[in-house]
Amino acid sequence: MRGRTKTLVLGAALVATAAAMAASCSPVLSDSPPEQAKIAFVPKIGGIPYFDAMNAGGMAAANRLGAKWLLRAPASVDPAAQTAILRQLIAERVDVIAVAPNDPAQLAPTIAEARAKGIHVLTTDTDAAGSQREVFVNQTTAEGIGSALVDSLMKKTGGTGEYAIVSCGRAAANLNSWIEAEKTYAAQRYPQAKLVETVYADEDTTTATKLAKEILNRHPKLTGMIGQCTTATPGVARAVRDQQKIGQVFTVGTGTPQTMKPYLVDGSCSMTVLWNVESLGYLTAWTAEQLATGAPLRPKNNVSPELPAVRYDAATQTVLLGDPLLITQNNVDQFKY
Repeated sequence: MRGRTKTLVLGAALVATAAAMAASCSPVLSDSPPEQAKIAFVPKIGGIPYFDAMNAGGMAAANRLGAKWLLRAPASVDPAAQTAILRQLIAERVDVIAVAPNDPAQLAPTIAEARAKGIHVLTTDTDAAGSQREVFVNQTTAEGIGSALVDSLMKKTGGTGEYAIVSCGRAAANLNSWIEAEKTYAAQRYPQAKLVETVYADEDTTTATKLAKEILNRHPKLTGMIGQCTTATPGVARAVRDQQKIGQVFTVGTGTPQTMKPYLVDGSCSMTVLWNVESLGYLTAWTAEQLATGAPLRPKNNVSPELPAVRYDAATQTVLLGDPLLITQNNVDQFKY
C-alpha cells in the first residue's frame, strides 16, 4: 500500500507540474482591446472650410486605423494660442501632435518640450523645418503650387501686365515658400509680367477683400491677383466682383472648391489650384499612427486605395501628398467641401 501511495502522489505531482507548465506556455487571453493612439490635430485656426475638411479626413483615417483623433483648434492665428494648446496637450500626454504652425520659429521651443516628454510631433500643411518635428506631411511642392498658380493667371492675362498677391500670415512658411517659387518662376517664364505688391490678411476673408480693393485703387493698370491661401482667395475674387472688374482683372488662388464655386461661375475667379484637402487630413492621421506604433516610413507607402503610392523623402523627412489639382467651374462639383 505504501508503494502504491507513493505512486499516486508522484503521479498527482507530475500532473500538477504538467498543468502549470502548460498554463505558463499558453497565451494570456484578455477581453480588453489594445490601447488607442491619441492623435491631436492643431490647425492654424478653427472654423474655416479648409481645416474642417482636413479634420474630416483625419477622423476617417483614425476610425479606420483604430486611433483616437482630437481636434484642438485655436480661435485666432496668434502664435501664442497654438503654444498654449500644445502645452495643454503635453500635460495630457497625448501620443502624437499634428500641427500646422502659424509661426514655425515661435512654436519650435514648444515642439522641443513635447519631444522631450516622449510625445511624437509632426507638422502638416505648413512646416517648421528648424524644429524637432519628426515628419512634415506636405500637400505639394512649393514649385508645383507656385508654377500652377502663375500659369493659370498668365493664361488669362496673356503673360503680361501687373499683378499682386494677397497672402495670409507673414510668418506662414508654406505660403512664403510658394510666393518665392512664384516670383522665381514668373521672372523666368513671364518676364513681361510685373508683381507690384504683396500684402497679408491674416486668415481673414473680410480683410483680404479690403486689401484687394485698396490694391485695385492703387494700381489702375492691374490685370491679376493671386489669393495665396484659402481665406484670401475668395477675398480677392469678391473685390473684383464688387469693383465690377470681372473680365478686366483676373484672379486665381488656393480656395476650397465649394467656397469658390460662386466666383468660378461668375468669372471673378478663373481657377483655384488646390489638392484633395480631405486626403491631406487622412494622410496626416496615417502618418501620425506610423509614428505612434513605430512603423517605418518607406520611399513608397500604400496608405489607402485613394493614396496607393505616397512618397517619403528621408533626407527632408517629408511625406508628399502629390500634385496639385486644377479646379474650374467645370469640375468644382466633384469636391464636396
